[in-house]
Parts: sequence; C-alpha cells; structure tokens
Amino acid sequence: MTSSSVPISTAADPWDWTPPALSRWSRPVGLLRLDGVDTLRVLHGQTSQALEAARPGQWLGTCCIGPTARLRAVAEVLVDADGAWLVIVDGDPEAARLALDRVLFPADKVRLGPVAAATLHQPLGSAGPDATPAGTWAPLAGSSGWQLGEALLLPVDAPLPPWLAERSPLEPQQAERWRLQQGLPAAPGEINGDTNPFELGLAARVSLTKGCYVGQETLAKLATYDGVKQQLRRWWATAVPDEAACDGAVTAGTPLHDGAGARAGVITSSLELPGGRGWIGLALVRRAWLQEPELQTGADPGVRLQLSIPSALQTPPVGAGGGAGDTRAS
Repeated sequence: MTSSSVPISTAADPWDWTPPALSRWSRPVGLLRLDGVDTLRVLHGQTSQALEAARPGQWLGTCCIGPTARLRAVAEVLVDADGAWLVIVDGDPEAARLALDRVLFPADKVRLGPVAAATLHQPLGSAGPDATPAGTWAPLAGSSGWQLGEALLLPVDAPLPPWLAERSPLEPQQAERWRLQQGLPAAPGEINGDTNPFELGLAARVSLTKGCYVGQETLAKLATYDGVKQQLRRWWATAVPDEAACDGAVTAGTPLHDGAGARAGVITSSLELPGGRGWIGLALVRRAWLQEPELQTGADPGVRLQLSIPSALQTPPVGAGGGAGDTRAS
C-alpha cells in the first residue's frame, strides 16, 4: 500500500461479533409451489443442483441460473410426494417464477403456482426444540409451516411457536451484519444478473455431474479451464481521522485497487458499524489479488480495506480460480 493511503487503526476485529443470545434472524422469502410428476425433472434442468433423484423429505440448496450461468436467485427445494416447494431465499421470486413458466410446455406434467410470501426464521444462540436432521425437512407440528433443520419456514400470516416468539428478532443493522459476516450473497449487490454461483461462494449448490441443464456448459468450462476470475471476500475499514476522506469511498460499486493502481475488484455491499468503529462489507476480488491481505479504494489518498474469507464461502471446484502464473490482466 502507498504511504498516502488513509491508515487503518488497530481496533478489535469486527468479525468476532455474535448476535444477541436467544435471538432470531427472520428473512422474507418467496414461496413457489410446483405440483406434478415432472416437477423434479423441470427443477433439475432449470437450477444448478441435482434434483431428479431426490426423495420426499429431502431439502436441497440450489441456484436459479440463466443459460450463461448468471445467478438469478438462491433457493431451497423441499421435496414431497406430490412435487416440491421452491423457496427463493434471495433474488427476485417473480423473475424466478417467470423463468420457469417460460420453459414449461403443455406436455410437462407440472402445475406452477403463484409466488406466496413467507418468512424464514433462524434461531440464534441455541437451537429450537424440534430440529430435523441435516438435509431434511418436515411439516411443523401443530401449525402451518415447515421445519428445515433448526430453521422454521412460515407463511407470513402464521403465528410463531411460543419458543420462537420469545426470541428477539435481529434489528436491520444486526441482520445485515450477520449476513456480511457469513458472506451470504444478496440482491442487488451480489445477485444482479452479472455473477455466477462459483464467484459468490455457492459451489455446494452446483452439481457438475448431473447431466444436461441450463447453464451447464458455462459452469463446466469455469471448473475445467480455471475460469473463475473473481471471488467474494469480506472487507473491513476502521474509522479514520479524516471523515471527509471516506465520504462515499466505501459504498457499493466502489472500485478496489492495489498499491500500484491496478484495478483489483469492486465493493458489492457496505455497512457502517455503530460507535464509529468503521465499515464492513463484501467485495468481488479478482483472482490475482485473492491472497492479498489488503486493498484500497480509489486513487491516493484511498481507504485501506482488510480482506478475509467469509465463513460460509464454499470454494470453487478444483481447477477453478487458481491458475498458475501472473494473471493480473484477467
């Protein structure tokens, strides 16, 4: 880094933060019902996960993607005997539904329902009383809704179980901080039609062996030919003496540079911490700079950002994003 950059202080690591005890992270989601014997075949072909052989009671994470593997939405699939629920965790539920509707033919034995509003509640601090085994779901006993591991998925008008209602929901800033700490992509910063699942750390939601599906060719090339040119990283900038120097300097869309002035990435999400402790966020960092501990915003004087790997990031497949030699022109 150049000596004229705004310095970073030695404040406590913000990534050590934990949510309040006995709280809950409640996120609005879109709920889409598919019924019929061809449901899993259609979802298998239109999303990134291997779903055609899934069994009732399974819960699988997937990505809704386009023909060039650009991410439309992050989703969960709850399989039952009659079809499946597609839960749009982040992204545009109506756009995801429209994409499915466009590929359905009269011969397809699938009934596609409207998007319904729901809420995904994740208990924090300790699990609830009736968690299901990993990768499975079950109807919620005594109420409408579903149990997904430790989480509860409820229609928006469904009452909370008493044990969950006793937990305080995270405030908006706390919820965003929790998302950033884990490195979970969200619209519009990370999910915007310009990124793919490997870049956003969602490799576990992608099957490279399931056969033909939308976006398969692009994802296979990314894995085979070391084509992942950028990856998601967390960043942290502490408070600086000159507040004016940081005005707008760490907002989404701000380019990142190395000490020599080369463009190394872009900020995708940003959050100011309470108490003047600085800013945190997510950034897409180009692969030649993924091992750098720091980058900076703008030209000198810039704001230096400390980089780290998000806790929930899933590394791209072997052979992707780690090419040999100098690739700084990529």
